[in-house]
Amino acid sequence: MSGERPRAGGHSEDTLDLRLPDELIALATADALDGHGARRRDEDTTQPSVSVAATGEPSRPFVVPRHDDLLDRVAEWGPADTPAGVFRLVPVRLERDLPLISRWMNDPAAAAFWELSGPQDVTEGHLRAQLAGDGRSVPCIGVLDGAPMSYWEIYRADLDPLARHYPARPHDTGIHLLVGGVADRGHGLGGLLLRAVADLVLAQRPSCARVIAEPDIRNTPSIAAFLTAGFRFSAEVDLPAKRAALMVRDRAVRRLA
Repeated sequence: MSGERPRAGGHSEDTLDLRLPDELIALATADALDGHGARRRDEDTTQPSVSVAATGEPSRPFVVPRHDDLLDRVAEWGPADTPAGVFRLVPVRLERDLPLISRWMNDPAAAAFWELSGPQDVTEGHLRAQLAGDGRSVPCIGVLDGAPMSYWEIYRADLDPLARHYPARPHDTGIHLLVGGVADRGHGLGGLLLRAVADLVLAQRPSCARVIAEPDIRNTPSIAAFLTAGFRFSAEVDLPAKRAALMVRDRAVRRLA
């Protein structure tokens, strides 16, 4: 393990890059079988958060005005060409998408990590909290060649409670993914789409230097999918509901891809 590289001015920077266990490296070509970087229901993405600097000293709370472009208008990002077809993120419309998302959340593989199984109103409450917020988290349907097949959350990691648990930088953008249909799992699709969406984030958000994810540390297929998508394993972090693997995709990686 390497130490932290000092920043100019005496502050340190997240450069842990811990070595993964061999079994995770062996899984690097596998696809995730369930949710990637799933958000448990008690990890709220709609409330203001406080960043903790790498020195451990709390910073001032973020003051976030109400805007519709905290994520640079996800609805306008456009399509991405992938080896599997044309992919597009479509922001959730509750009346159209709730039954489908709720069905996906009740799949046992998804329920284990998302914790949104049960009656439809459980998923509805989770979605409404984001849709009624200030735009720091945007729930989306992933559409591949015209067919809805995945659920995504694109969120401002630096404005999220997650920022209390790692050295957040301005405009860090987080992603969660659930591949919905069983038929779409196990074929390398998760890693392929994670790469495509990370590329979209970095292309459409010039102020963002890093894409962040925090899958459950037990979810080794999900971590492997992030690795194949160009993310690096940065650290293990203790979140309120799980111990997570902090995965980071740097803008420099996109330039080299």
